[in-house]
Amino acid sequence: MTLARTLSGHEVAEAVYAELRQRLKALPFVPSLRVLRLGEDPASVSYVRLKDKRARELGFRSQVEVYPEDFPEEALLSRIAELNAQEDVDGILVQLPLPPHIRADRVLEAIHPLKDVDGFHPLNVGRLWSGGEGLFPCTPLGILRLLKHYGVALKGKEVVVLGRSNIVGKPLAGLLLREDATVTVAHSKTEALPEVTRRAEVLVVAVGKAHLVRKDWVRPGAIVVDVGVNRVEGKLLGDVHPEVAEVASALTPVPGGVGPMTVAMLMANTLKAALLRRHGASL
Repeated sequence: MTLARTLSGHEVAEAVYAELRQRLKALPFVPSLRVLRLGEDPASVSYVRLKDKRARELGFRSQVEVYPEDFPEEALLSRIAELNAQEDVDGILVQLPLPPHIRADRVLEAIHPLKDVDGFHPLNVGRLWSGGEGLFPCTPLGILRLLKHYGVALKGKEVVVLGRSNIVGKPLAGLLLREDATVTVAHSKTEALPEVTRRAEVLVVAVGKAHLVRKDWVRPGAIVVDVGVNRVEGKLLGDVHPEVAEVASALTPVPGGVGPMTVAMLMANTLKAALLRRHGASL
């Protein structure tokens, strides 16, 4: 039996970093990234450390600001306003999730859209769907870059995105439409869900439920992108069962697939944010 080809996010991320290093060397300035973290959630601490380390390795100016978990919402909004006004700050990222007393929508909308390296500001969302220029969410950008790196042609292809979150599913659908794919967004309320996913030439799964998608959900020869990261008994499991490798032509691993691409596209967004601001772009 021939198993699916592995689409390595580590390999593609290194290609992105090589490009960024060359572009950064040619700049007359050093782009800067500011990351704000509240509290000591272990996952957030780990993610922020990784982002900061990668930014510094590439040559960005990166700084992490850590605040207590009970930091007031108004104080956080005030700090974001200060960073918006600082000319030497190109990208602002507030690590999610935030403590329950802070309204994430207020925080994300407070970040200047030209410094919004996570791509969650409503103006950037609108630009994505209207076909304009902007900063778009990192995980969907990473999925698109991963597929292009491995020569997956999307024009005219039937793509099913399983999951409708604002972080992955919805923005990915918008990006795929810009590539002329035929896109279906499926979710937990979709009727006859396995029948829908079996239509896909490219299937992207982002639901957060370990091993939900089995091989009988997948069209033979399909390309499958597994966005899920589920910790089960100390192990990281994707949303796609390993048996899918028996029918798919290509599959992203978990870990090592989409995850590395998310960080890589955050770095790419930081450079893009710096260039957009300096070239007089307005959002």
